[in-house]
Amino acid sequence: MIQAEHVFEFIDLSNLERAPRVQQLHELGFTWADLEDEEYWMDAVAVMRKETYQELQAASAGLWSILDKAVRYVHLKHDLYDLLGIPPVLWQMLDDCPLPEPGLISRYARFDFAVAGDGTIKLLELNADTPTGYVEASIATPWICAGAGIISPNGGMKEHLAAAWAVERPDTVACVAYGSHQEDSGTIEALAAHSGLDIRCVDCLDLWIDEGVVKDGEDREIQRMFALYPKEWMAVDEGGDALAYSIETGKLQLFNGPHSIILQSKGLVAAVWGMYELGLLFSAEERGLISRYILPTYNKAVFSESFVSKSVFGREGGSVRIFNDSGELEIEDEDGFDSSQLFPTVYQKRAEMARIMTPEGELHLLTGMFVINGKPCGLLGRAGGPITGNASHFIALGVRGLEDEQG
Repeated sequence: MIQAEHVFEFIDLSNLERAPRVQQLHELGFTWADLEDEEYWMDAVAVMRKETYQELQAASAGLWSILDKAVRYVHLKHDLYDLLGIPPVLWQMLDDCPLPEPGLISRYARFDFAVAGDGTIKLLELNADTPTGYVEASIATPWICAGAGIISPNGGMKEHLAAAWAVERPDTVACVAYGSHQEDSGTIEALAAHSGLDIRCVDCLDLWIDEGVVKDGEDREIQRMFALYPKEWMAVDEGGDALAYSIETGKLQLFNGPHSIILQSKGLVAAVWGMYELGLLFSAEERGLISRYILPTYNKAVFSESFVSKSVFGREGGSVRIFNDSGELEIEDEDGFDSSQLFPTVYQKRAEMARIMTPEGELHLLTGMFVINGKPCGLLGRAGGPITGNASHFIALGVRGLEDEQG
């Protein structure tokens, strides 16, 4: 087995004066390195072995194809929509809207992996609907890695984003509390800037709908919109059914597209695992990838060892609970919103994340991989407790050994 220290090397940069570095990142567009006197950005680099990175890239490409295939199997099957927790208000929209071409159900997504100290890679979840972390990955990570003399593989993220949006051509990007929520506002501003298009940024709370036509606070009609707005909230928000109707009738093109909610549901991972166990749908090669990288995931707690429960539409660690080998609750997220009150729960075998020694002590390292325009293209690191939630730190991820290939 590869020793843990060979998979990730922690390079501490906290001896450098923080304030001017935070200011430099602010000027680049990463304005929330410090939040309310809390240090969200950890001034360090976690460096991954080249071989592990290459396997992670290949795993991401393979799993992307497998999950795409699973969405196409689920499409138009209302019993499976229900099993995945898709709110019924969205079913007509999913049925009426055509599926995108293979590999492009979502053009802007992020896998979250547990990469263990020995290099074992396991998929935790896929955010195929409204992933954040884009600024950290595409802007901050390359800058931090360059300063430390480490190669970042994230340099192509902007080009992939521009290629994706050259096809989708949104005229508007939106988030909730635009202008006051730093992370979401900064994220949509960076996406708009990197697209190279003339796009207006707006607040979702200023939008209104008139007979299916979506308008902003200045009565400007919106026809093509990217929104950091989770689609499942159409089932509970006032006006959600009107928004779904706008999409169903073609008056609004929403990005990521409607079917990204099927990819987003953690129930899809349970469905893939169930079909794997039953010998359905997947080829021998795909079954090998599922066995290697997907954790046993079910709609019921059937484990005799440590496992995790989470809502099919949980975000930022909300709803996550970890149980020990005896089935007793060991730890739960108490900061994020527990969406298991609204949506079904899945149960997944617990996976080990690599642990890194930092000035704050030993932290668990979560590894994200962006998939933009169908291409795995950007690492995102988060360091914190066993559950990666809002209290976790952003840490730049670099790769050791790519220097030979890139220079």
